[in-house]
Amino acid sequence: MALPRLWSRRKFSAFQISASITDVVQDTSVRKVHLPKGDSWSVHKFGGTCVGSSQRIQDVAKIIINDDSERKLVVVSAMSKVTDMMYDLIHKAQSRDNSYVTALDAVLEKHRLTALDLLEGDDLASFLSRLHHDINNLKAMLRAIHIAGHAMESFTEFVVGHGELWSAQMLSSLVRKHGMDCNWMDAREVLIVNPTSSNQVDPDYIESEKRLEKWFSQHPSKTIIATGFIASTPQNIPTTLKRDGSDFSAAIMGALFRARQVTIWTDVDGVYSADPRKVNEAVVLKTLSYQEAWEMSYFGANVLHPRTIIPVMQYGIPIVIRNIFNLSTPGTMICQLPVNEFEDDKRLKSCVKGFATIDNLALVNVEGTGMAGVPGTASDIFGAVKDVGANVIMISQASSEHSVCFAVPEKEVKAVAEALESRFQQALGAGRLSQVAVIPNCSILATVGQKMASTPGVCATVFDALAKANINVRAIAQGCSEYNITVVVKREDCVKALRAVHSRFYLSRTTIAMGIIGPGLIGGTLLDQLKDQAAVLKEKFNIDMRVMGIIGSRRMLLSDMGIDLLRWRELQVEKGETADLDKFVQYVQGNHLIPNTVLVDCTEDFSIASHYYDWLCRGIHVITPNKKANSGPLEQYLRLRALQRQSYTHYFYEATVGAGLPIISTLQGLLETGDRILRIEGIFSGTLSYIFNNFVNKRAFSEVVIEAKEAGYTEPDPRDDLSGTDVARKVIILARESGIKLEISDIPVQSLVPEPLRGSASADEFLKRLPQYDKDMNQKLHDAEIAGEVLRYVGVVDVVNQKGVVELGRYKKDHPFAQLSGSDNIIAITTQRYKQQPLIIRGPGAGAEVTAGGVFSDILRLASYLGAPS
Repeated sequence: MALPRLWSRRKFSAFQISASITDVVQDTSVRKVHLPKGDSWSVHKFGGTCVGSSQRIQDVAKIIINDDSERKLVVVSAMSKVTDMMYDLIHKAQSRDNSYVTALDAVLEKHRLTALDLLEGDDLASFLSRLHHDINNLKAMLRAIHIAGHAMESFTEFVVGHGELWSAQMLSSLVRKHGMDCNWMDAREVLIVNPTSSNQVDPDYIESEKRLEKWFSQHPSKTIIATGFIASTPQNIPTTLKRDGSDFSAAIMGALFRARQVTIWTDVDGVYSADPRKVNEAVVLKTLSYQEAWEMSYFGANVLHPRTIIPVMQYGIPIVIRNIFNLSTPGTMICQLPVNEFEDDKRLKSCVKGFATIDNLALVNVEGTGMAGVPGTASDIFGAVKDVGANVIMISQASSEHSVCFAVPEKEVKAVAEALESRFQQALGAGRLSQVAVIPNCSILATVGQKMASTPGVCATVFDALAKANINVRAIAQGCSEYNITVVVKREDCVKALRAVHSRFYLSRTTIAMGIIGPGLIGGTLLDQLKDQAAVLKEKFNIDMRVMGIIGSRRMLLSDMGIDLLRWRELQVEKGETADLDKFVQYVQGNHLIPNTVLVDCTEDFSIASHYYDWLCRGIHVITPNKKANSGPLEQYLRLRALQRQSYTHYFYEATVGAGLPIISTLQGLLETGDRILRIEGIFSGTLSYIFNNFVNKRAFSEVVIEAKEAGYTEPDPRDDLSGTDVARKVIILARESGIKLEISDIPVQSLVPEPLRGSASADEFLKRLPQYDKDMNQKLHDAEIAGEVLRYVGVVDVVNQKGVVELGRYKKDHPFAQLSGSDNIIAITTQRYKQQPLIIRGPGAGAEVTAGGVFSDILRLASYLGAPS
């Protein structure tokens, strides 16, 4: 390695001697020009994408020319991909791969062609001469590296910094071409840094200010184009500012010049409230405090590297992130925010600025009773972690000191676990430590905002949103400054969690992924109602309901972004596939970009209802008018309700009893407020309500039944209504809601289907033979009329005596049940509070429109629970 080391020393010492001679001449022959500092300077930084081609370099020149600041300092990166190309040269050379020669020629050609597009005359000739000179020097150095088979870090740093030199020279020549006073600066002559580790350096501001004064006295100019990324050590050895070095260069220059503002030009509109690739509704933030930007960048947001903010913070210099491809957007300003910045009507919303995530982490949990109160345990733990060179992302420890939990990159966790087990081998063997556990496949979600500390309820809102999205939190960390709340979740839940909290703070709509099961009469009507209200819900209530799937008995329709409800019937025919309930559920829930999933069962199928428990366990909300689950086996019902009470997953079934009438919610409200239900009595069947409202005078019972069927009030087979089974199911549901544990077999049901006709082969045969049995029913009507009463088919829940019944009853003509018309339902609820005068609920209790409306109401209720404005 002697050859490149000696060559390097000659090269670097020549550079130092040249600089020293220039300094001496400057000091003796030229009057020193004082460097003006302050608001007259504006600093711009253009990344590799911004100077990626000759056209883009011309666009950058226009921005510089159009900036009306008195003085401008412009920091540029290497052209797009050039730094990677330079690192590749080093890799090829030390691998003794001869293709480094052609790769270097490609670097030369890229810059030569760019210069030919931009420059002309002496400027072009001068640049090309310097370019060829640099390439020849690099070729010699790479040849030395090729022979040695190894490159020292200083060699690598010297080689990779050339891209910035070339882009700065071309841009300064182009700006001068437009008549501006402009010089280019090799930042290695000015910026002095002290390396602290392989990935970090500390600027020496005092020495850098001295060198800047000298440089400016030699090159006084109102526009300076400076190289980003590169600097020198105190020994004048070229080095770099490591990751995001050009941004760091701009911030250091801003501090050295005491500039008015530093503008970082990039290819995004600014800093987003969340990663827009994961959250479609992410918004560009107008302002961020230095601390907020620091926190978000640490946790993976595409902002700035945290160290970039340090130089400008000291002088209160704002940093503006702007999009060079969208000059109409103002971007995001990072600055010291005024005290009253958050004092508005949206305090809870505005105190949280954004959310960021880090993936591919693992949690390490060290626990044991022997840790409590033992000084030095934490030091030993993190000393072991340091020894293996692992980076600790987050630490969490309970005040009991029983355990310490921390997150590290997943690729480092094996080494960390082995180091800890080795360090604590004796404690583990003695039982003072119980375990060193590793939990893989984790992600961190950070909620960031400067004013969270002074705003009550932020933490509660974050965890409420996660709970309602069925996200389990594995670890929590929050400092007393409360700039961020950090949680660890499963990696597969990360995007879902991000969407949930982002939505909860009103930065996006409350988005719900919906699956509709049974697009028949009720389901189809519901889809039409959703279609009609979708725009209003988005605009006025910030609710975005996306129907991701529709499944019938034979076919299903699935969509990634939501089905077009204007054409769902056509699409079902055109793009439908064979129905598969398991695949359907997995698909609807599987979109992790939408945190909340609800399945709406519009069938009357018991087999569908039998899946509710599993769906709720998986975090899927369920809404249904299907009575089978709540009136089925008691044990199944009790399991379902117990699960509902224990979790944040919701199960709504308002439409199971009264279609669109608020019967279930009213009953639950009474019970929750401490009232005691005594009796529930009602006409629960719209069909039987119509029949007995019209079974008057001397009309035959069969005549009224046939009329009801022809009017569309009955099921295709009227025996399904006349049997009373549907009413019995509603009675069971209300009895169970009231706390009575009954099976449907415990309910005596008076069937209106004559015994001999129950086995009729068809509905037509039944209706044909029904008049033969009118005599018995007509006699009951006659007896009631003589007594001044009417016949009504009712269901009764006798809570006091713990029983229920479905029967044909008689009521006085002034009773509320006698006042019905058409197919209305009516329910009378007698309670401890409503004992003298029962609480009456009356209205249409059947029909597709009102039933679908009841289901829709439950969907909106769910949206409200999930965070939508009420």
